[in-house]
Amino acid sequence: MTALLVSLIVVVTVLVTMAACSVRILREYERAVVFRLGRLIGQKGPGLILLIPMIDRMVRVDLRTIVLDIPPQDLITRDNVTAKVNAVTYFRVIDANSAVVKVEHYLAATSQIAQTTLRSVLGKADLDMLLAERERLNESLQQIIDEQTDPWGVKVTAVEIKDVEIPGGMQRAMARQAEAERERRAKVIHAEGEFQAAQRLRDAAEVISPNPAALQLRYLQTLTEVGVNQSSTIVFPLPVDLIRPFLESTGTTPAEGSERPLPAQRDAPDPGRDVDVPVGAPRSKVAQRRR
Repeated sequence: MTALLVSLIVVVTVLVTMAACSVRILREYERAVVFRLGRLIGQKGPGLILLIPMIDRMVRVDLRTIVLDIPPQDLITRDNVTAKVNAVTYFRVIDANSAVVKVEHYLAATSQIAQTTLRSVLGKADLDMLLAERERLNESLQQIIDEQTDPWGVKVTAVEIKDVEIPGGMQRAMARQAEAERERRAKVIHAEGEFQAAQRLRDAAEVISPNPAALQLRYLQTLTEVGVNQSSTIVFPLPVDLIRPFLESTGTTPAEGSERPLPAQRDAPDPGRDVDVPVGAPRSKVAQRRR
């Protein structure tokens, strides 16, 4: 009776152990690729699945999106500039059977494909393209890597270039180039402003030229604006038109072109004429008079 009881306990223990080994619980984002005696049966899950102990073998596959950080890669661009570029890849498994059967380690294989593709694609681009057209390069990288990983059941959703490191000398050269470009734009904008101002002045001159009084009013208005600051000294010519009435009232105008001789000019002796010198006068006085 004791031996029968022990045998029964052993059988129950073995059955419970085999049942525990044959039951698997998979999460929603997991799939099980089942092999029976080394032959692929298919994928199962999620939830509760049953396996035959000692006969079936299961491989878990995660279907969530995996973020793969690509290590910094040293490369030379098409215009012979050395750079160090790192990127990040987003991919996920869409076919668990292919990810297990057709490639040994799909994660390592995808990482190596991403590194080699990054060096080959960016090596064909110029430095300006690498810095300014990242979106187009990202799309190109994503398409090339996805085509290579598609037979493995891996879908590459995105590839993003994170950082581009260039030598310090190239950074200084780019800074000088950007500064020169800004100066060029500033000069062009200033020249355009001068051109527009000249056009407006020409239009204003055409409006003012028929009426001289308008020009005088504009002149006085400019003087008023300049004279607001009392600490400044202004030197300006006086227009003849303002004093012409006073000259006409005195009977002389600048248009006559005649000048009255000064008294000193009327009384001045002729240099070529002899001067009467008294007898016995000193020679020095005679010389002074002749002068």
